[in-house]
Amino acid sequence: MNDDNELAKAALANDGWCVLRDVLDPEATTHALEKLWAAAAESERRGVSTDMPALDPNAQNVRVFNLLDIDPLFRELIRHPRALALVRSLLGETFLISNFTANIARPGARSMSVHSDQALVVPEPWIHPWSMNIIWCLTDVRFENGATLFLPGSHRIERRTDLPADPVEGMRPFEAPAGSIIAMDGRVWHTSGANITADEDRALLFGYYGAAFLRPQVNWNATLSLETQAGLDPQMRRWLGLDAEANIDRAAEILAPRSAVPA
Repeated sequence: MNDDNELAKAALANDGWCVLRDVLDPEATTHALEKLWAAAAESERRGVSTDMPALDPNAQNVRVFNLLDIDPLFRELIRHPRALALVRSLLGETFLISNFTANIARPGARSMSVHSDQALVVPEPWIHPWSMNIIWCLTDVRFENGATLFLPGSHRIERRTDLPADPVEGMRPFEAPAGSIIAMDGRVWHTSGANITADEDRALLFGYYGAAFLRPQVNWNATLSLETQAGLDPQMRRWLGLDAEANIDRAAEILAPRSAVPA
């Protein structure tokens, strides 16, 4: 197990991505998938649509937001030790939980636009890994059922002008069995795959983490209910940016000039 973890960390640093298998056993994976479908229904009940025309070219994707408020299981997964080991290996000890969402690609789902998550939140050049995704595979993930497509080596692209004319041409699928996690450097250029199967769903959770000096995608103060916030331990509050003073101090420490020497 430790060897697998170390190999995964090395692959993440060198290649911009890695896969860890068997993070969840089959029973836990099935349970998480059931919870996800229940979360989709709860999202609709709360008036938050799971159809996102701004992201997807058709209505065959089921997108679920605010997972952390909907079910405690997702609060457990976002801080899973094997996931956080990969986060720390790339981002360091100081990071924030920026978002946690899901995308179920149903048969007929088509690809969204090509993008890099880090390019959406910071200007170029993209030199350092300041964000990353932990992708939870709740079903087997294959090219045919809509595996995320990524451009190998694109975590080393520093400017948009360095992208190939047609980045999709060189893309490959992230394929992994159910129960795996896929870690992806936030600088990797990618898109959702098209589900060309007749009757097979592809269900993924996306835990997005960022450096402490980057504003999270979600304002957790506004989106998490008071009941959920009251049940969070101090560490989780820091990861969610709810302990503002502590995170300001931690961000200042990261951004402090490195060249200063004692007098």
